[in-house]
Amino acid sequence: MPTLTETTHPGGFLVWEAFRDYTREVVTIAAGELSPGTVLGKITASGKYAAHDPGATDGTETAVAVLWGKVDATGGDVEAVALIRGPAIVNRHDLVFTGTQTEPEIDAAHTALLAAGILTR
Repeated sequence: MPTLTETTHPGGFLVWEAFRDYTREVVTIAAGELSPGTVLGKITASGKYAAHDPGATDGTETAVAVLWGKVDATGGDVEAVALIRGPAIVNRHDLVFTGTQTEPEIDAAHTALLAAGILTR
């Protein structure tokens, strides 16, 4: 019998949200191949979103949203749905952080998401 491996699902990180038409929006992803639950930052100059990077200085150093579904923006900008405001609760273990972020950096991202009304549990 073959072994089945379950991957992440769109919105699988979500525990609760008040009103989906309020908490989610279509955003432009600027770069990368990203999984559902990827923590996003907003590029200040363009208003587009990319994977959160605590070492950046372009705006993505601040976590502001969580990507809803899988996106491949390696060939250019792609529109995608993101959880950008609360009230909402997400499972911290289902969030995806790119690179090798440290626990203090991840904790800072959780705090930044809370400022947007997205609580991590």
